Amino acid sequence: MKKGAFLEGQNPSPRPEVLAAHLTYHGALDYSELEMLKLDPGEVLDFSVNSNPYGPSSAVREILRTIPLERYPDRETLALRRALADHLDIAPDQIVAGNGAAELIWLVALAFLRPGDLVLVLGPTFGEYTRAAALMGAQVEILTAQPEQGFVVNPDDVTRSLRRVQPRLVFLCNPNNPTGTLTSLETIDAWARSHPQTLFIVDEAYLAFAATARSALNIGVQNILVLRSMTKDYALAGLRLGYAVSNEDVIDALARVSPPWSVNSMAQAAGVAVLADKENLRSSLDKLARANETLVAGLRTLGLTPLPSDVHFFLVLVEDGAAFRRKLLRQKIMVRDCASFGLPAHVRIATRRPEENARLLNAIREMV
Repeated sequence: MKKGAFLEGQNPSPRPEVLAAHLTYHGALDYSELEMLKLDPGEVLDFSVNSNPYGPSSAVREILRTIPLERYPDRETLALRRALADHLDIAPDQIVAGNGAAELIWLVALAFLRPGDLVLVLGPTFGEYTRAAALMGAQVEILTAQPEQGFVVNPDDVTRSLRRVQPRLVFLCNPNNPTGTLTSLETIDAWARSHPQTLFIVDEAYLAFAATARSALNIGVQNILVLRSMTKDYALAGLRLGYAVSNEDVIDALARVSPPWSVNSMAQAAGVAVLADKENLRSSLDKLARANETLVAGLRTLGLTPLPSDVHFFLVLVEDGAAFRRKLLRQKIMVRDCASFGLPAHVRIATRRPEENARLLNAIREMV
């Protein structure tokens, strides 16, 4: 048999849900695309991701040098969960860690969804909610906030959908990606208490970037699961780290379906290190907020209109998002084309450092 060849015969068929699934497009660098364009990834300035552009605490690089790579990681992530418990003032048994928030979304679907279950997703939003639910055979309904309302969720529309659909799960990103809008805790509280048989997954990956936002952890009802991503605010995207918080029964269900050793030793140690360096996070977020104000003002002077956002990223109406992205990429600058969110006329821009934002403004000035 030739190298790389396979014997003839009938292949086993994947589940129908797998064959019907579509890959979800995300931001960040597409290395295959850059290779075709003959662009060095290290030279591309990336405004398509919503992470903290000031990077992680210096303590992370110091601790990574001490990690024994020949040893398996702690499969129960004890040190990390204890550090998170102290940080959040809750019990470690209310926390499960994961290989980024994306893995935890898939674990929620695996643990709680059966074929035919109904899921409500509040959009436009992160595509992995729908993809994970659909792969489990669930029926997904997306309730999309409208541009004439600034893409702010209409609580009355959601209330009506909850009564009609009676979903097993609800996915809500708060603050939302890509719009940067917030839903009030009072509204989420009312939904959760009115539908106690529904599990509300509140994705707070970007909560730290919203200065006045409050966490759904403050609501205190049993049917809320909060997701957090440490890749965004703590700038650990390359290590992949996130966690989920809920009551012990929900967390136990997620732990039962978690792959062993999914959180590697370096990610666990980095998570403990960044939690201890509170000043680094505070100072970087303060600088980012000031840079965001300057960037938004600069875009307005160029005739663009960033939509109102409670965080450091925002939508911009540009008529043709894909074309706008391509033109900037030729100048080694990347923004997020929002066609995958159902918004082909928009791009999403995440604020970076002041000198990097100035480079973006200059590139757009040349285009318009």
